[in-house]
Amino acid sequence: MFAAWNPSQPEISDLIIQHDPVTLERRPVRKDDVRAVFAKLGNQQAVRVVDALPDRAGVLDAEAIDRLFVVVHSEMQRLAEEFYHGGRVWELLQAVIGAIRATRPTIGAANRERLRVVDIGCGIGYTVRWLAARTPLASQGVDLVGLDLNSALINEASRLARQENLPCRFVHGDAFSPANAANIYLSTGVLHHFRGDDLGQFFRRHELPETQAFLYYDFQPSFLAAPGSWFFHVVRMRTGLARHDGVLSAVRVHSAETLVSTARAASPGFASGMYGRKIWRTPLPRVFHTLVGIRRPLIPEFRRALGHRVGRLDELA
Repeated sequence: MFAAWNPSQPEISDLIIQHDPVTLERRPVRKDDVRAVFAKLGNQQAVRVVDALPDRAGVLDAEAIDRLFVVVHSEMQRLAEEFYHGGRVWELLQAVIGAIRATRPTIGAANRERLRVVDIGCGIGYTVRWLAARTPLASQGVDLVGLDLNSALINEASRLARQENLPCRFVHGDAFSPANAANIYLSTGVLHHFRGDDLGQFFRRHELPETQAFLYYDFQPSFLAAPGSWFFHVVRMRTGLARHDGVLSAVRVHSAETLVSTARAASPGFASGMYGRKIWRTPLPRVFHTLVGIRRPLIPEFRRALGHRVGRLDELA
């Protein structure tokens, strides 16, 4: 195994930005501390990337790191566009919204309580902006919100939304706080950042009275994941950080069995299962798969709303 593809290690981006878990204030990060993590693992590719990061007296330059993150997420948006990710999210989201409105008509109905969709770890907001630009959700009583712990990414997402005159908003904060709690949670490429007990803790936080469903997209582990990701990132990415972390993300992803078993144990108020694991009716895996969590009373309407796509849905339990 290539040292840079060792799934037991963190991604560089997980280490070079740190926040206080309560106040969300930015914490200083020493460059040598990050370098030592990858040097110990023999990951020279990561060491070279870290060595090239700007610092001030041994502490990573926060403003420069933020600018780098905006560049990296802009490159990630290009990949999302090429994989038609917005349409993939809309396919499931409209079925969930239809199920909620049919089963709980006071949520999201005109002149009544609005429906809130929150994208966790939204980055520069591609998914939320795609939905705001290409679907009728905003005019149908649905608030589209992106949240991220990185304020620089939120500022860029907000700038792009204003530039595009889109009906959505972006918030620097905790997605599960009372002020930000959602009826439906989304995320793309976020789950693999939670390891061990942290993954279960993440799912436990969904047990909120207003939350009706979650849709979490991530790369699907397969024998093609690492080489396929390597090819796309070498061809499409300009930064060493994106090339390293993009491939490592593809090998760190959780299996469907891990995601489903953890979600069912930690969020028993939801029925959970996978969606879209195979290409049509073949054994070939899709690049992405989706963990679906939904309140049990919504399941019949959700399955009906999926129509012919219901065959892509594994058992919900």
